[in-house]
Amino acid sequence: QVQLVESGGGLVQTGGSLRLSCEVSGRFYGINAMGWYRQTPGKQRELVATESSRGRQRYADSLKGRFTISTDNAKNTVYLQMNSLKPEDTADYYCAAEIQYINNVDAGVDAYDYWGQGTQVTVSS
Repeated sequence: QVQLVESGGGLVQTGGSLRLSCEVSGRFYGINAMGWYRQTPGKQRELVATESSRGRQRYADSLKGRFTISTDNAKNTVYLQMNSLKPEDTADYYCAAEIQYINNVDAGVDAYDYWGQGTQVTVSS
């Protein structure tokens, strides 16, 4: 069973920094991409940043320059460095990964999305 375990959330003052980590564990063939999303009460979950296994990165336009995603493929871990935090960054942050499995029917590769349990980030004004 695949698990995504996040860490690094917490309370920080405006202008501060936090680094989130998410480790993917379990039995699988590979990882297509890993990333971060966030959600506040009453709103839809939104993209923060993703990185593919080939290193292609995608960011929410509003977060470019303040947030940086990185991965350690050897450790199956994705990080999110968040700088110059603002109160509007307060949210639950979720790690996501697109996990590859070998299909037992035709030996093809299937991919499925998995989510972490979320870690809370609170930025005080």
